[in-house]
Amino acid sequence: MFGFLNVYKPVGMTSHDVISYFRKILKIKQIGHTGTLDPFAEGVLPICIGKSTKLIEYLDDDKAYLAYVQFGKATDTFDVEGNIISESSKKVTRDEIESGLNNFKGNIEQIPPIYSAIKFKGKKLYEYAREGKEIKIEPRKVFISKICLKEFNFDNQTAQIYIECSKGTYIRSIANDLGKLLNSGAYLYKLIRTQAGKFFVENSIKMDEFKSQEDVTKFLINPLDMLNMETYSLSDEELDKIVHGQPILNKSIKSGDFIILVYNKIVKAVATIDGDFIKVNKVFNND
Repeated sequence: MFGFLNVYKPVGMTSHDVISYFRKILKIKQIGHTGTLDPFAEGVLPICIGKSTKLIEYLDDDKAYLAYVQFGKATDTFDVEGNIISESSKKVTRDEIESGLNNFKGNIEQIPPIYSAIKFKGKKLYEYAREGKEIKIEPRKVFISKICLKEFNFDNQTAQIYIECSKGTYIRSIANDLGKLLNSGAYLYKLIRTQAGKFFVENSIKMDEFKSQEDVTKFLINPLDMLNMETYSLSDEELDKIVHGQPILNKSIKSGDFIILVYNKIVKAVATIDGDFIKVNKVFNND
């Protein structure tokens, strides 16, 4: 099998749990995902089946989320699963939130949560946290292309915030930093990923729809529909060359970092332009 699935990950499952579920159904090991979702989070989790895992690096990796934020308290994990470490009686207002969100637009630096899987000197940060060790976490540069307040309940001090961002952005950190900025404290109590590249939540399929290999086949997406790259259609002679790793003459493509070589609407290789030739980087045996 060769292709992608637009899976809606439910609350309570890890991203690895989802991978394990599909490995059991399909009885193959070569399955991957394009970006981890925390167990308490839900939403779009693109799954790559078979050798399509080799295409992950070429997929668009911008993300979009609906973040549900509770003001007035802060937790050690920056989310609902952590321990409350501070409380405030201050009531934030809609205007304060909207003004505060302006500080998170564009290129920003954020400090990842100590309870995260980022590695420091060979160990994951959450391992240091569980050992009670304090370490200096370096800020990371991320890009927020859009952030806006969708809903706000003053009495409950809860807000729904829409965020479009680059890969590697910690939405938990945005909630925590916003709480600090407004002198109230805040944490993430719910998170929905609504988009990952060209995978959208409105087209996602819930886990209970996948019960057999036939179900997976029914919802399998041709990688061509999800790759934002120029394509080149191969002739029979050219196909024979590229499957053996041989270059072919470049007849039409002027430039591009990577191109997709296609035969009968099936991805056969990823290649690069080298002068008058197209040279193969990765070949897929997916007949």
